[in-house]
Amino acid sequence: PATVNRELSTLKHMFTKANDWEMLGNEGLLRIRKVRKLQENNARLRYLSAEECQTLIAACDPHLRPVVVTAINSGMRREEILSLEWEKHIDMKHGFILLDRTKNGDRREIPINRTLRETLQALPRRIDAPYVFTDREGNRFKDLLHSFKSACRRVGIKDFRFHDLRHTFASRLLMSGADIVAVKELLGHKSMQMTLRYAN
Repeated sequence: PATVNRELSTLKHMFTKANDWEMLGNEGLLRIRKVRKLQENNARLRYLSAEECQTLIAACDPHLRPVVVTAINSGMRREEILSLEWEKHIDMKHGFILLDRTKNGDRREIPINRTLRETLQALPRRIDAPYVFTDREGNRFKDLLHSFKSACRRVGIKDFRFHDLRHTFASRLLMSGADIVAVKELLGHKSMQMTLRYAN
C-alpha cells in the first residue's frame, strides 16, 4: 500500500500540473482526485530469533527471567502473566494455564510446554501470596518494564518491547508449521485479520 500510495500522489501531482498548463480538462482532474489512497497497515511487528531469545533470557535479572520465559512460551500479555495465581490459573496436572478474564473477555487455555513447566516448577511457591510472580515480600510485580529494558540494552536488542515477546511466540509457532487458527485461539484474537499479520 505505501508504494501504491506514493505513486498515486505522484500521479495526482502530474494531473494537477497538466490541468494548470491547460492540457487536461477539469473533469479529468476531478476524477483523479476522487481516487482514494489504500489504507496502510501500520501495525508494528517485531520478534526475536531463537538465538536472540536465549541471549535475552540469559541477560535478565533473576526475578525477570521466569516472566520472560513465560511470555515467550505462552504468548500471554504482560498483565495476564503478572496476574497469574497458582490456585486459580495454573493446572500443572493437565498442563494448562487457564485464563478466565482476558482483554477480550474470553476464556483461554494455554498449554504448558516442557520449558514453561520447568520454569514454573522451579519458582518458590509462597503460602502467604496467591500470585505466581512476586517480589521478596510476596507482592505481585507491577510491570517490570525498567528491568526488561535494561536486559535488552545489555545485549544490544533495540526497538523491542515486552509486548513483542507475544509476537515472538506467534511467529515461532507459525514458522514451525502450527495451524494459524490454533495460533489465533492461543493469542485470544477476536479476528483472523489480527493473526494473519504473523503469517507474512
